Amino acid sequence: MQPSAMLCRTQEARQRAIAAASSLENVKAVANAAAAAWAKEALAADLREDRKSHAAKVRRQAISDSNVFGVEALPSENPDRGLAVSARSCFSAS
Repeated sequence: MQPSAMLCRTQEARQRAIAAASSLENVKAVANAAAAAWAKEALAADLREDRKSHAAKVRRQAISDSNVFGVEALPSENPDRGLAVSARSCFSAS
């Protein structure tokens, strides 16, 4: 499971609060390092979420445009290929 950006930012804030509340230097150092790691993970989560939403948008667009060639065609999972014709459209009576 990959953490969401919201979870990462919550954990970052928690670690920063721990660092601010502590009087021990080693606790502050560890908490600040953890906060920096959570901030880095939040950026990665943002990118993941953006890619996921973009892929969903592209897929919805492909489905709405799927009948362009007279058959039901969707984007292929293989990046070297263009469109994949679904098995259902291959066997339909034309």
